[in-house]
Amino acid sequence: MSTLVCFALKEEAAPFHKVAARHPGVVTLVVGIGRANAEKAVRSFLAGGVQPPELVLTCGFAGGLNPDLKIGDVVFEIGNRQLAIENALLAAGAKPAKFSCADRIATTVAEKNTLRKQTGADAVEMESAVIHAVCAEKNIPCVTVRVISDAAHEDLPLDFNALAKPDQSIDFGKLLLAIAKSPGKIPQLMALQKKTKFAAERLADVLGKVLTAE
Repeated sequence: MSTLVCFALKEEAAPFHKVAARHPGVVTLVVGIGRANAEKAVRSFLAGGVQPPELVLTCGFAGGLNPDLKIGDVVFEIGNRQLAIENALLAAGAKPAKFSCADRIATTVAEKNTLRKQTGADAVEMESAVIHAVCAEKNIPCVTVRVISDAAHEDLPLDFNALAKPDQSIDFGKLLLAIAKSPGKIPQLMALQKKTKFAAERLADVLGKVLTAE
């Protein structure tokens, strides 16, 4: 099966590259953060003259809204019911979940609690809804497979929304200035980096099992 696997960030995709190398039909696409970037990237890929994929996976990090979800838990949501991949995801240890697709990073426990109450979602991310919409237009099956990178009870160490460029990528100049102003945040940022690395590796492991099953 030919499969397009989308990630917002290269850091999310990095551990998956080794998995993709073992599957000739798998293409990895880094789409950027947020709906606008994701839509542009996926539409451009599908219009590029390549054979349309038989399946699209929208992958990467998600913030936990359900307090039962832990860092490293892989969760999924299927647009059109596809029993084969659902069974493969369950067998690989992934859990079914409801996602909220937001326009900003949920950085505080209070913000996550509000999203949970408003949407009933288990996890929040920023790209999958528009990728599902584009795939629906093209009649391509699409599945969200995400990994929890920060749990519902955790604040992020910085407001990354305030550090974003207009294209929603991180402005490293602003990041360095924020660190200089609050050097006490450095241990929390290092801990976050460790958690996200673990989460990305966990996601790659589950995706590898699913692709092998497919």
